[in-house]
Amino acid sequence: MNQLDALKQFTTVVADTGDFRQLAAFQPQDATTNPSLILKAVQKPDYAPLLHDTVAAHRGKPLDEVADRLLVRFGTEILSIIPGRVSTEVDARLSFDEDATYTRAERLIELYQAAGVPTDRVLIKIAATWEGIRAAERLQQRGIRCNLTLLFSFCQAVACGQAKVQLISPFVGRIYDWYKKQAGAAWDEAAMAGAGDPGVQSVKRIFDYYKRHGIATEVMGASFRNVGQIT
Repeated sequence: MNQLDALKQFTTVVADTGDFRQLAAFQPQDATTNPSLILKAVQKPDYAPLLHDTVAAHRGKPLDEVADRLLVRFGTEILSIIPGRVSTEVDARLSFDEDATYTRAERLIELYQAAGVPTDRVLIKIAATWEGIRAAERLQQRGIRCNLTLLFSFCQAVACGQAKVQLISPFVGRIYDWYKKQAGAAWDEAAMAGAGDPGVQSVKRIFDYYKRHGIATEVMGASFRNVGQIT
């Protein structure tokens, strides 16, 4: 048994990628994407046809609509490989506009439904700003499940739990990066590894809080920098 197989016995493994042809080799339960990952993927010859086909099929449509259709096309391909859910991200430029975020999330779900994908196999990925959390709360009440991303702090996690969102993605690696930069030459990598990693400690605090208060929101550590953070 390798480390990945061992990990699957204790938790849900999620791939963060737009390169869906890799998924079969690693067999994650779920997958998550973002526009930058999709941009990276469509620059590869294997994926360029998806971009060209989507643009050709919707020529003359607004750019934001074509972009959403491309995200959903990738999400649909991913769902044909994995057994679980895919996260698809709302345009980050809408992160401080509750109503625009809500409306864009509705469109993504409608596009998935038009492609024959059940709503429960999709998580709408939204930045965990105050406006994003409020939009997610409304979406959850409608049965549209959300993944709150760009989460760096305990207070964001508490607000997400109160909003009853499906899942949060605390950024382990970004928290680690900040502490390392602040420490400068005084940074002690050995002391700040594993359980001593500030990003890991942040996720543990959130997880413990959720369990103590009976909050059902899933905690999915993200933005990992090394294997030690995962284990």
